[in-house]
Amino acid sequence: MNDSSANPIGQYFSKLNTSEKAELQRIREIVNVTVPEAKETISYGMPAFEYKGKYLVGFYVYKNHLSLFPTSKPIEAFKNKLKDFQLSKGTIQFTLKNTIPAPLIRNIILYRIDEIDKSDQA
Repeated sequence: MNDSSANPIGQYFSKLNTSEKAELQRIREIVNVTVPEAKETISYGMPAFEYKGKYLVGFYVYKNHLSLFPTSKPIEAFKNKLKDFQLSKGTIQFTLKNTIPAPLIRNIILYRIDEIDKSDQA
């Protein structure tokens, strides 16, 4: 994916410093490789992805941390692997010095996909 200003996530990225942009680009690429059919969007003012028209995951840069928003169930499911991060109901807070490992991000995304697929069958 490119960062053109026509792309909603590209517009957000254009406001970030180089290291913040690189980290969110890493997450963006993990999502795009894991779920090529995911659609980039802006949800609640933050860059996000949709899968089958439903919210998949979002991310955002704050003053003192970055956040990944995978919803609450994946956080609960992977809580034991997320103990190095600040957690809240639907948020994983991390820093540029303590990023979320790629395999864990992939597993969280796959969990969300499974959750969405199961809700479609219900």
